[in-house]
Order: sequence, then structure tokens, then C-alpha cells
Amino acid sequence: MLLDGLLGTVMYAKSFLLAVSLLPSFVQAASFDAASLSLFWGVPFALILLSIALFPLFFHHLWHNHFGKITLLWSLLFLIPFTIVFGFQESLHIVVHALIAEYIPFILLLLVLFTISGGIFITGNLKSSPKSNVTLLAIGTALASVMGTTGAAMLMIRPVLKANEHRKYKVHVVIFFIFLVANIGGGLTPLGDPPLFLGFLKGVSFGWTVIHMLVPVLMSAIILLVAFYFLDRHYFAKEGEIKTHSTLHPEKKEVFGKWNFVLLAGVVATVIMSGVWQPKHPGFNIFGVHAPLPNVVRDVIFVLLTIISLLITPKQVRAGNQFNWEPILEVAKLFAGIFITISPVLAMLQAGEKGAFAGVISLVHNAAGQPINTMYFWMTGLLSAFLDNAPTYLVFFNMAGGNAASLMSNQLHTLLAVSMGSVFMGALSYIGNAPNFMVKSIAEQRKVKMPSFFGYMMWSFGILVPLFILHTFIFFIFELF
Repeated sequence: MLLDGLLGTVMYAKSFLLAVSLLPSFVQAASFDAASLSLFWGVPFALILLSIALFPLFFHHLWHNHFGKITLLWSLLFLIPFTIVFGFQESLHIVVHALIAEYIPFILLLLVLFTISGGIFITGNLKSSPKSNVTLLAIGTALASVMGTTGAAMLMIRPVLKANEHRKYKVHVVIFFIFLVANIGGGLTPLGDPPLFLGFLKGVSFGWTVIHMLVPVLMSAIILLVAFYFLDRHYFAKEGEIKTHSTLHPEKKEVFGKWNFVLLAGVVATVIMSGVWQPKHPGFNIFGVHAPLPNVVRDVIFVLLTIISLLITPKQVRAGNQFNWEPILEVAKLFAGIFITISPVLAMLQAGEKGAFAGVISLVHNAAGQPINTMYFWMTGLLSAFLDNAPTYLVFFNMAGGNAASLMSNQLHTLLAVSMGSVFMGALSYIGNAPNFMVKSIAEQRKVKMPSFFGYMMWSFGILVPLFILHTFIFFIFELF
């Protein structure tokens, strides 16, 4: 079932391109120039976002049963006109680049972490109380910078849901989990979030990230944990005493599937390897898209670790976690369309002041050409909330000069703005960072009625934007740190 679903998503665009390649009308086409693209090419991507936001509200049954087909429809709405205008080769390159450079690494990382974490089962009394919930969120937040936001989120979401399964009011728990564990907690090290890892590969030292992101991460975590505590205490008081089978009949806490912790360490080591290994072998060229050898080896290891986890974990352990493949399949189908239709949007951004987003790009520098750090923070952040935060980080990193040594010293607040914006504001929407949507899907599998796309944003903007305004004054206007 899993393999069929994953292969099906990859074949969506592939089958279309095979069909159009047989049509002679696509032989004559214009050359592709990102600077000449109009905002029209971003409409299919916007339609996917609107579908995620609106269809579950107004057409729930249709969306639940056919979200993959709807996503494919909007993908074709981009690919067909693009093929007509720019030709089959450019369409093939767009799809292959989206699959090889972005989608396959993204979905394989999610798959291996989802599978391994689903093989770790904690039994015993996981009591829900404001103090215990704060403790669980704090642990997840700390783990996020060690094993990445995706790894920490996939590991911790099930214990958090298990502890609160008998609570009437628990949506806020998952929302703050997304804020802290799936996003802000990953800001302390290059291992925590893909944008910071890209910066590490570009020359930003590991120590610089730890030192300069420490205060923003700690400040954000403390403020949000305190806010969560009082909010959770309010809801907890409304429910009164919660009596469950586990409270009446205490059980010993025990962890099953412990070998999966070793596999988790293997995932972290593999990610580090892919960033620091520089082999003599140049890698592979697939339809004009370069696939470096470390990336290929990394993805193969992810598949092997997934298979090992499935083989060594008893079925009873996964049954105890109510483990199934629906969440990963949902994310796989939706993000296949997102990664394809987002391609022209990222291309226009990368065209800088020559592209359709020139007006947006010009806002981050003053008349003298000096960076406006406040705007770097907010522009990087807001775009990261709805686009892939890793390439968004790279766009603004290069816009600030792209010289890591200079950015770490002479322009450290600019680099800090790009780093904080891309990591922190990924929490503003379900698609702002990889694990957000996965956490939502797993929670819904456990019968937690999560808010809609816009409903979630009412929470995130209402709680996080005041925090980000505080960051603006402290770090970029007064530059206190």
C-alpha cells in the first residue's frame, strides 16, 4: 500500500510528460528565462494552497477521497501551459529537478523518521497535566536541534497525543507542539532545520549558529512554554478531574522498540555525512539535473533504515502506536504537487530584482544598498511560511552577499534575520515546514479535530506575530544581542 501510494505520486507528472512528448505541437517553444516569468505561473501553486485551506471546510468528503486527484489537476494546470510555451525538455527538467533535488530527499526523510518513530512505543501512565505537557514540549524542543525538527516531531507527537487522549480540550497542545518542536526548537544548530544546514554547507560555522541563535531560541521557547502552561491550565481546570483506566490501574512505564533509537542516530549521522562528505566521484546527471553522490548514498541509506525498522520492530509495537501509512501517503501526494508547482515561484524569486518579485526583493535594501535587517527577517519569514523555507533562506542569503565569512562578522544581524525568519516563521502555516502537516495528519488520525488551514493561521498569527514583533525590536532595531 505504501509503495503503491508513493510510486503513484511520482508517476503523476511522469505520465503526463510521456503523453505530451508524443505531440508535435510542443517541438517549437520559447527559451526559459526566469526573469521573464509573470506572476500568472504561480496561480496553480496558489490553487493548491487554497484547496488545502478551503476544500476540507466546504467539500470535506470530496477532499478526503480525492485530494490526490485535485492536486494532480492543479499540477497539470501548470505543466500543460508550461510545456506549450517552453517545450517538453524544460517541463521534463522542471519535474525531474523537483523530484530528484527536492521531493525525493524530502519524502524519504519523512518516511524513514515516520517509520522509525512509529516503532517506538511507550507504555504506562502518561498523565496529562499542565506541568507534564510543558515537560513533554520542552523535551521535544530540546531534541529538535539535535535530531532535527522532523525527527523530534515524529518521535514526540505520539507520546504527547497518548498523554492527552482523554482530554476534551487538546487542540492547543498540538498547535503549540508545532510551534515549538516542529519549528522553533530546530533553530539552535545546523542539524535542527534544513535552512540552517544549507547555511552550514555555504560556510556558516556550526559555532556561529549555536552562539547567535541561542538567545532567540531560548527566548521564544520560554515565552511560548509559559503561555502554553497558563492556557493549558485554563483548559485543564474546565475539564475537572480526568479519570481513566490508567489512573485507576497504574501501569509501569516501559519503552518498546528500543533498537529504533539506534536507527534514529543512523538517520542523524547520514544527514551529517551528506553535508560534509566530498567524494571525488562527481555524482550523476539525470535529464540535466545533477545528483551528487552523497545525496544518492543518503537516500539509499534512508530506504535501508526504513526497511530495517520494519523488519526488526514487532507488529504489536506498531499496533500499540496505532501506526498506519495514511499520514505519509497524504503528505506524499500533496507535496508532490506543491514541489512541482512551486518551481516557477522559486525561479522568479531567484531572478531577484530582474524577476516578477522585484518589488518584494527591493524592500530589503535602502537607497544606499545597505540591508534593512527588519525587512530581511520579515520577508524571509513570511515567504518561508508558504514556500519551502530552505530555498527561501538561500535566496536571501545570496541577496545579502552570499559570503559566509562577511555575513558572520560584518553583517551578523542580516544573517541572523535570514536564519530566524526562515526557521521561526515556518510555524505560521501547515506547509511552512516539513513536519507541520505530518503532525496535523497524525493528530487527526488520533481523532483530534485540528483547525483548518486558515483556522490554524488564526492561532499562529495571533500568538506568534506578537513574539516576532518583539524579536524585531530586540534583535534588529535596537540590536541588543
